[in-house]
Amino acid sequence: MALKGSALRGHLAMLAFSALVAGSFSLGTRAANEIAPAALNAARFGIAAVVIGIAALATTGLPRSAARAPWRYLLLGGLFATYFVLMFEGLKTADPVSAAAVFTLVPPMAAVFGWLLLRQVTTSRMALALAIGGAGALWVIFRADWAALRAFHVGGGEIVYFWGCVAHAVYTPMVRKLNRGEPAVVFTFGMLVAGGLLLTLYGWSDIRATNWAALPMIVWITLGYIAIFASAMTFVLLQYASLNLPSAKVMAYTYLTPSWVIAWEVALGGTPPQGLVLGGIALTVVALLLLLRDDG
Repeated sequence: MALKGSALRGHLAMLAFSALVAGSFSLGTRAANEIAPAALNAARFGIAAVVIGIAALATTGLPRSAARAPWRYLLLGGLFATYFVLMFEGLKTADPVSAAAVFTLVPPMAAVFGWLLLRQVTTSRMALALAIGGAGALWVIFRADWAALRAFHVGGGEIVYFWGCVAHAVYTPMVRKLNRGEPAVVFTFGMLVAGGLLLTLYGWSDIRATNWAALPMIVWITLGYIAIFASAMTFVLLQYASLNLPSAKVMAYTYLTPSWVIAWEVALGGTPPQGLVLGGIALTVVALLLLLRDDG
């Protein structure tokens, strides 16, 4: 059965989302040790809020009705701020490969929270797609190396990041539950303002202690990218997709992130993956093709 227009646009939004998020991993690892996570993400949310605010004013406007129940924005902003802070905190000690493996737990967790909060049912085909996508993502993450997979261990950093992933998984169904008809760009603006406020309050000491003028250029490049492309744009894409697709389908696109990361690393001068790794990428594509079929 052919996809409805809104559902198709939701899938395209998440395809772009996964590619943009992957760029933040490639750049983020190059700047992670140069600035405190709270300070970096407070600036990220602030810049993104300005960009999205301008976009909202130029398109749908910011209707007064969108200010109803502001606690909704505080809750959503708090969830996403929690994810980003715990991600950077976890990456201080976690092995990047192990952290990427933890990230693949988000789709099944999103399916669970989707059922708890919205009674969204994960069909047998969707469950199969999630399993195939997860296997493919892990195959890519560990670069088809069974020794690396067997060596996987859970450390303190991975545990910290896991709780961030839980916040990410809760966020997706909460968007649909709390939205009251506001356009995605308006809803995103409210979430960014609230999240930025919470991060500023939480990380005020780190913000004051940061010597912003002395930060290396890679931090500013990373901040610009994650604020505009990996925050402002992806938040709108995620909001839109969450309003038009089940939570499990939305978060299934996270399985593509490791493949996009490889593409980013190659573009930045890294070596292309070996042939066996391409099999993992193929599995994630198969999973997405299963998800593209409409349930009606």
